[in-house]
Amino acid sequence: MWPSLIARAKEGGVDVIQTYVFWNLHEPRPGEYDFSGRNDVVGFVKEIQAQGLYVCLRIGPFIESEWTYGGFPFWLHDVPDIVYRSDNEPFKFYMQNFTTKIVSMMKSEGLYASQGGPIILSQIENEYQNVEAAFGDKGPPYVLWAAKMAVELQTGVPWVMCKQADAPDPVINTCNGMRCGETFGGPNSPTKPSLWTENWTSFYQVYGGEPYIRSAEDIAFHVTLFIAKKGSYINYYMFHGGTNFGRTASAYVITGYYDQAPLDEYGLIRQPKWGHLKDLHAAIKSCSTTILEGVQSNFSLGQLQQAYIFEEKGAGCAAFLVNNDQKNNATVEFRNLTFELLPKSISILPDCENIIFNTAKVNLEGNEITRTSSQLFDDADRWEAYTDVIPNFADTNLKSDTLLEHMNTTKDKSDYLWYTFSFQPNSSCTESVLHVESLAHVASAFVNSKYAGSAHGSKDAKGPFTMEAPIVLNDEMNNISILSTMVGLPDSGAFLERRYAGLTRVEIRCAQQEVYNFTNNYEWGYQVGLSGENLNIYMREHLGNIEWNEVASATDQPLTWFKIEFDAPKGDDPVVLNLSTMGKGEAWVNGQSIGRYWLSFLTSRGQPSQTLYHIPRAFLNTSGNLLVLLEESGGDPLHISVDTVSRTGLQEHASRYHPPQQFYSVQGLLLDNLTV
Repeated sequence: MWPSLIARAKEGGVDVIQTYVFWNLHEPRPGEYDFSGRNDVVGFVKEIQAQGLYVCLRIGPFIESEWTYGGFPFWLHDVPDIVYRSDNEPFKFYMQNFTTKIVSMMKSEGLYASQGGPIILSQIENEYQNVEAAFGDKGPPYVLWAAKMAVELQTGVPWVMCKQADAPDPVINTCNGMRCGETFGGPNSPTKPSLWTENWTSFYQVYGGEPYIRSAEDIAFHVTLFIAKKGSYINYYMFHGGTNFGRTASAYVITGYYDQAPLDEYGLIRQPKWGHLKDLHAAIKSCSTTILEGVQSNFSLGQLQQAYIFEEKGAGCAAFLVNNDQKNNATVEFRNLTFELLPKSISILPDCENIIFNTAKVNLEGNEITRTSSQLFDDADRWEAYTDVIPNFADTNLKSDTLLEHMNTTKDKSDYLWYTFSFQPNSSCTESVLHVESLAHVASAFVNSKYAGSAHGSKDAKGPFTMEAPIVLNDEMNNISILSTMVGLPDSGAFLERRYAGLTRVEIRCAQQEVYNFTNNYEWGYQVGLSGENLNIYMREHLGNIEWNEVASATDQPLTWFKIEFDAPKGDDPVVLNLSTMGKGEAWVNGQSIGRYWLSFLTSRGQPSQTLYHIPRAFLNTSGNLLVLLEESGGDPLHISVDTVSRTGLQEHASRYHPPQQFYSVQGLLLDNLTV
């Protein structure tokens, strides 16, 4: 999809593509690198170059970005004495190794602008000032070291640190946020330009959360204000967000990412956002030489009105007329001319006389997503199912006399960790309740292999969540199995290597006020992952590792795998899997995970956060495509479907502003963000 996405960004007036570099994808094991397929970062940069655009390479290598573990490979956790993102020798060793690896690759391909390539900026670290104080006297030296290490790699292009007001020279401090024209204190040196590395076009969405809608008018206003205040570079985060395939999304983050961007999750143009920004870009570029070379001045036009002017001696003049009144039009006098300014808007005058663009005047209608059903999977005879094995204490090889931490036990090889123990109660224990507290995301309980109950946390919840499951115990030995589930690893905050997840307290409470506590000094058994997951039964070559059965009796069973084959929809429209009747789990198409789903976690309006899951056409064959679902909570696969999506009312966008035949494009003036 890279070529079409980049082309649509370019058509929208974007000059630079900005991308993170994902350490956990590229170095899955120490010293072992993967730059193949979707991980081909050099190929991505070359595709941008082929389309005549520039690149900002945000190496990090900590990236946050709602990406699991902030982009760190989990093997870092096991490096002795490591403290991430601090003046810590083990961490600095591996961080420098990876940063050097990426820079060397780009240099060897001649991809830096100093070599004639497209990369005009690189980023080291990411929003470090947010956590720096937590590291005490280990924070400031780390900032100095990271800057020095990056500069000494001699790329020949500038390095930036976003949200780092004291970024050491010559590294440039930059702004992230929605309103950097109002909030950014400016560069910390007169020799540095004013850069905005993340202009949030909406916001990421979590399970149980509603989408954040940011208007085209608001984005355009703040872009224009930043330019009026001598800003020279603005990156949209995101211009296209895309899809968090597999298990790449961080804690509670949905699979679709920044669908409200100018290019939606599927790469379709979202109007009016895309078209309004395209007009804005053309208007700014029409006077970019004057903006860059002219002398800036500003003065008041009224109580809430301001003028920003750029003038070249004996040459051009450009003006930005700002009305900060949220509700009312404003009539202002400027250079002996009268102008009517819309509420909360900025007008662009490339000649200081004629308005060619107003940020609040949108001349495009919105285009809604249209879903066309292609294939309904309602024939039970086409489905086959496999119910996963519930492990008992005796089945587990890993034993401990305490509750193990989830992430350190799974090593990010699976979302799932089984906690198991055996228990024989006193005969007086009646009306028993299993009480579980957990710092993971979901807990599901099974007593003697029968489902007993589940509970989950949320993104905003503080501390552990609690599950209270009424259970029936035998007088003999009982097997208690609790499945702890993570929906992505944390992606931010100080001391990420110290985070705790998993069960923190387990008790059985009886009606007679008797409490059995299994939290400490009790023998537990553990299993990482589900049996079907460990047998890779989502891949065609491993389907025979288990016995598949008819689906009818399995649709209400937790921890059930379903499989079916289907043909690809005809045409070129993006393909989606409509999972509206499922509960929680993960989906694979031809062995490729299209991400986690969690439809049973409803928003405050009683709706799932996401029902449609993107299947890139590159994942599909014309016929015989294998769909495998892992359903954790008893969803119904007989009413899901494969559909196509398009955007209605989308017409060829023609800018209402027609620039002169000769106008200047500013390197790095406006750009977007695309994930690799």
